[in-house]
Amino acid sequence: MATLFLSLSATAGQAQQQQKRSFIRDAEVENTIRAYSAPLFQAAGLDPDSVRLHLIVDNSLNAFVAGGLNMFFHTGLLIRSESANQLIGVMAHETGHIAGGHLARLRDAAGNAGTEALVATLLGAAVGVASGRGDVAGAIAMGGQEIAVRNLLTYSRTEESSADQAAMKYLDATHQSAKGLLQFFDILGDQELLVVARQDPYVRTHPLTRDRVAFIRDYVSRSPYADAPTRPEFAEMHRRMRAKLFAFLEQPSRTLLRYKENDPAIEARYARAIAYYRKPEMDKALPLIDGLIAERPNDPYFQELKGQMLFENGRGAEAIAPYRRSVELLPDNALLKIGLAQALIEQGDDGALEEAQKLLNLATHQEPQNSAGWRLSSVAYGRAGDEGMAAYAMAEQALLEGRATDANFLAGKAERLLPKSGPVWLRIQDIKEQTNQSKPDERRR
Repeated sequence: MATLFLSLSATAGQAQQQQKRSFIRDAEVENTIRAYSAPLFQAAGLDPDSVRLHLIVDNSLNAFVAGGLNMFFHTGLLIRSESANQLIGVMAHETGHIAGGHLARLRDAAGNAGTEALVATLLGAAVGVASGRGDVAGAIAMGGQEIAVRNLLTYSRTEESSADQAAMKYLDATHQSAKGLLQFFDILGDQELLVVARQDPYVRTHPLTRDRVAFIRDYVSRSPYADAPTRPEFAEMHRRMRAKLFAFLEQPSRTLLRYKENDPAIEARYARAIAYYRKPEMDKALPLIDGLIAERPNDPYFQELKGQMLFENGRGAEAIAPYRRSVELLPDNALLKIGLAQALIEQGDDGALEEAQKLLNLATHQEPQNSAGWRLSSVAYGRAGDEGMAAYAMAEQALLEGRATDANFLAGKAERLLPKSGPVWLRIQDIKEQTNQSKPDERRR
């Protein structure tokens, strides 16, 4: 997937064969969710930048909040939601859980080491996805642990009703219809007829009652915004997000069956371009993405996808131009910077390595928990012969991946090689202090 540091095709296979779920990153999908949620967060009195959004590869319908200001979405929810309004309704409800202080109950429940470890698993996995390594990509084991997580994240009927009421307030405040949430409840109503083992986790963790449905239905009938249309740009963003996720997560044959050759819609051509690139049939993929770029030359995500197509098919030098254009069009996005930096590193010349280092410095400043950025930074510095900065970047990566002993060793190496002043030296001292505190725990394990 574009700007994804874990192969989606591999992830889908792991999800089926190893019964694991993985976190993913994608600039377009994240920005779509951010565009939907930011007005709701503001209406709830939350700083939109303070809420972290996470994507989990899982076909089931689910969304939840945990571990502070963290909101999690299953890709199954994003793909199966029939409209932007449905997804926005779910987001409004989950925002109600955050603003209503329901996470305080989770913190109380996490008073024992077991539940605390489960929340840490969720958040640690979300951080680990950006490592670019399958073995530390943050897969969440299923089975008994999933049951414990589900129990931890189960809300009471009172909390559900409170979140519903808050959701209605936020939707009205942002002049959006609550019909989408009612439609989503209708989908969940069908789920309640299934045996528990076959129900989507949203039903099991968010108890659905007739009273809740009746409340939403009554509210919709009285709301002045009940028939408010979805913003056209939101509707297109939703269609593109669904098509992109489906094309990356499903087999290409299924994508081509759903998005047929005679379908001229932007999202259909987008999905087919991804499907052919994954097959790989570049003679069909490139004309499709080139056609989309000709139609939307200022779309950063089409440029990014072309860069990814070329880079992953051994055409790294050609990938630089579209990757660079994507960064020019969306200069504040760390993931796009990392994509361009990766292509530049592969060129190996001094100028490309210097540009890559600058991009990665900006990216890791924006997202200090992005371990892929630190990993690539260590590669760039290493190839440029700067062993001190390479060791420092590897120390940051190791710290994020929970490898305290490695982080401590690498920080010590960087300390010996780098000047004993400045922000990097101070950060090295922080890493050493953190890892010295955690190493006894490692030895006990």
